[in-house]
Amino acid sequence: MKKTFYFIRHGQTDLNLKGIVQGRGVNSPLNRNGLQQAQAFYEAYKHIPFDKIYTSTLLRTHQTVQHFVNDGIPMIELSGLDEISWGIYEGKEQNQEILAGFEQVVNSWRNNELDLAILEGESPNALVLRQQVAIQTMLEQKQEQEVLVCMHGRALRIMLCHLTGVPVCKMDEFPHTNTALYKLEYEHDQFSIVDYYNTKHLDRLVNE
Repeated sequence: MKKTFYFIRHGQTDLNLKGIVQGRGVNSPLNRNGLQQAQAFYEAYKHIPFDKIYTSTLLRTHQTVQHFVNDGIPMIELSGLDEISWGIYEGKEQNQEILAGFEQVVNSWRNNELDLAILEGESPNALVLRQQVAIQTMLEQKQEQEVLVCMHGRALRIMLCHLTGVPVCKMDEFPHTNTALYKLEYEHDQFSIVDYYNTKHLDRLVNE
């Protein structure tokens, strides 16, 4: 059984622009630029015969794939695709105190301390567990061969690690920006990246 997965991050939100911490508990909509990014991705990939769309439970992922849904492609939301929870930092501006806290935690993750989390938040290892449930759900759908998955920045980095056998502590090696694409093929019980961090669809927005 061969499947092709198109993993994208959601479009831009105003909170992205303002440096407000968005995690699993912040349900912000796309801004004008984010809607344009979603449109650009749709125009570039509307020819792909997607069998199913999977999103997180959060509005910003739903809005990013709405054009495909309007074309009649079924969409299912999975909580396993939600962003990591940033705990007490969620909804707050990234001031010096919060930035310092982030740096401390992320450095710990780079040192493989993957059970560590922001207070009241979620650790990478906890996130991997719920992502594995989501992936298993998608793999069990034998009739689906072309799949679009819309999720979140940090969650996407962690997902790409454990799907491709990269240690989760190396999550920062996967760059991300709004609507950036990673295309993966699944065959013989293995995932492989066949298109790495593709942002070509965004070129026309820069040139307009």
